[in-house]
Amino acid sequence: MPRKPSAPISLSGRIALVTGGNRGLGRAIAQALVEEGCKVIITGRDEESLASASAELSRNKKSVFARHCDVRSSESVTALSSAIRKQFKRLDILINNAGIAHASATVDELPIEAWREVIDTNLTGLFLVTRAMLPLMHPGGTIVNNLSIAAKTVFPATSAYNASKHGALGFTDSLREDLRPRGIRVIGLIPGATDTDIWNQFWPDAPRSKMMSPSTIAQAVVSALKLPDNATVSQLEITPTGGAL
Repeated sequence: MPRKPSAPISLSGRIALVTGGNRGLGRAIAQALVEEGCKVIITGRDEESLASASAELSRNKKSVFARHCDVRSSESVTALSSAIRKQFKRLDILINNAGIAHASATVDELPIEAWREVIDTNLTGLFLVTRAMLPLMHPGGTIVNNLSIAAKTVFPATSAYNASKHGALGFTDSLREDLRPRGIRVIGLIPGATDTDIWNQFWPDAPRSKMMSPSTIAQAVVSALKLPDNATVSQLEITPTGGAL
């Protein structure tokens, strides 16, 4: 007799952290999680945009909590972890989304300061946040790392960004194996061109009309999070139907 298909799990009441949730893709994912009934903590470095995002996402619901955090700083990340432990006792969903790019520059032109800021944010920050949040996570939890298509494709004049995302993919794959015995899923999110402000950093004139919307990516993330506990997606790759820009 054929088995009945497993029903999607409910995200209602789950505690979720979205780093870089004050803008762009992080904000869209936070919005989607709020709509699913999650309690969502969003972080960012820009206090003004963080407050604005929190107010808009919360509306009349007390389901969004904003906290300033610099993912490059172990002290800032530890303070965030302590605050989540104190208020919620646990964390069910971690969306590692915080990331930056840099202005287009060949390796010989790229300032060392730009290299360090991108690596510290996109790679070391990913490690720091994950390490700090793991003690709060339990079987059934999920970690989603926003890697970008740059984790699998190389673009010219973006060496620090490419290096950080390729490194983040390796970290994600290693983390998945570490956490299998603990029953915590790890998903590598690999979106193609998405219409967010990050393009202003290295391609201000990029053809936005050909890009996907952040809400499209957010919907895919929610679908992956709602898979039954006995299933997962290792890499969630989403590309525009029109192909590369």
